[in-house]
Amino acid sequence: MAARYPLIVIVGPTASGKSGLAIRLAKEFGGEVVSADSRTIYRGMTIGTAKPTIEEMDGVPHHLIDVVDPDEEFTLWNFQQLAKQKIADICHRGNVPFLVGGSGLYVDSIVFDYEITPQSIDHGVRKELQEKTIDDLIMMIKKQQLEVPSNDKNKRHLIRVLEQGRVNRKRLTQPVDNAIVVGITTDKEILETRIRLRAEEMIAAGLIEEVQNLIAAYGDQLIFHSNSYGEVQKFLRGEITTQQQLIDRIITVDRQLVKKQLTWFRRNDYIAWLPLDQSYDYIANILRQS
Repeated sequence: MAARYPLIVIVGPTASGKSGLAIRLAKEFGGEVVSADSRTIYRGMTIGTAKPTIEEMDGVPHHLIDVVDPDEEFTLWNFQQLAKQKIADICHRGNVPFLVGGSGLYVDSIVFDYEITPQSIDHGVRKELQEKTIDDLIMMIKKQQLEVPSNDKNKRHLIRVLEQGRVNRKRLTQPVDNAIVVGITTDKEILETRIRLRAEEMIAAGLIEEVQNLIAAYGDQLIFHSNSYGEVQKFLRGEITTQQQLIDRIITVDRQLVKKQLTWFRRNDYIAWLPLDQSYDYIANILRQS
């Protein structure tokens, strides 16, 4: 069955307004959102990943949020299989699929239709990788133009990225047919204000308690040593002494995340980069003509 509408892909850095734009458009044009975020897939990681609330979703169906527990394995292949299935289901219902997120590798696995196979691991290669330092592994990931995972202190996750990279080389040279890819551009000062406000709101909403609950349920898992979760853990250990210092640290790591996200997405010549309001007009006009 041919899709009635194109696949709308909305990317951009954290706090750029991707989710709000997707929800607004989906509400207007009968769409559903497929999340392309490497952290919102985990149950219990809600405040620190800025998952949209039920109220913010405004009745728009969201998929690939709260898929697995934080101690479960979830690979790029898992994401791609689920995302393709959800997109096909949405199209079958005659609705508009919106792929939305800031995880570049997740997005590209759909947009450029990576050929990924869950194959057996080369244990010789894995042994060589295990003998390298974390800094060596990160350097290898960057040289291969792969995405450094947010939990970049976890050697197992770094090795997995490299192992996946060995089998994920084959991909399209341009986006799949019927894909419209839009990137949200935001004034640097406005983005900085949003990042600062979001950090304050996360603490006020109970991020510290969320991390305490995660540690109680899963232990001091290395998966939490990323972005805001890692900074809260430092606060709980006394390495960060005040909540204001914690907020400042979260702002700093979010700035670093924005830089990494933009570096990844700017390699894609097929992204139409537009401010938030122009992005709405651009996508809405395409959907009206579909």
